[in-house]
Amino acid sequence: MTTRGAVPPADVTRAVRAIGRVLRRHHLDVPARVRVTAPADREEPTVVQANVRLHDTPTRVQVTGPRGFAVTFAVERLDRQLSRLVANQSRAWPDPARPPLAKVTEQRPIIRRKHCELLTGTPAEATAVMDAMDYDAYLFIDAETGEDAIVHWADPFGVRLVRQRTTTAPAEGTQRPLSVNSLPMTVHSEPSPLLGESDAATALCRGGLPFLFFTDRETGRGQLLYRRYDGNLTIVTPSETA
Repeated sequence: MTTRGAVPPADVTRAVRAIGRVLRRHHLDVPARVRVTAPADREEPTVVQANVRLHDTPTRVQVTGPRGFAVTFAVERLDRQLSRLVANQSRAWPDPARPPLAKVTEQRPIIRRKHCELLTGTPAEATAVMDAMDYDAYLFIDAETGEDAIVHWADPFGVRLVRQRTTTAPAEGTQRPLSVNSLPMTVHSEPSPLLGESDAATALCRGGLPFLFFTDRETGRGQLLYRRYDGNLTIVTPSETA
């Protein structure tokens, strides 16, 4: 259990006890990693993240809520997440508990960089990771084309695939049920934009986007830039470019 900011001791106790009950309910004898972040402004939401392993699958939930309630929201979401994954059910979309962080702002700084070894696989495999980890978008290498790509939750069909250059559907078809999600998948009709990091940050903030997938002008690799709960930005980049 880790905390950031002025997290009330009662929230720490509540998180430890409640998540322990959830793990026992699902017959999981595994450790859990929980982080509670309380903002300096008491009117701003508290962020709670919980990570566990469901058998061999890393599983995560992340939610926000008012001080004193955010932990309860996270525990309830973790309980539903574990039940849903065991039953092989899809995540509800749109997700009222996790509205997109989409709003027009002045340009915000990139304050964190994540250099990740990317999964090479199919869109269905990438969606499985995105779903289990409670992400809104997930960067991977598309096995069919060898291109960096993302899958993300999107209206109106649920899951969308965006690749660096290829805009045609995978061999299985433009819309097909994913093995981890009952919703069909669509393919974005345009290639990812070629941008520098500063231009990408400008496009995201001025466009009111929750995230932006682009091809980096210097490295030629796909990058996923997204908005954090504090309003600043994080960029995910393939570890090969680190």
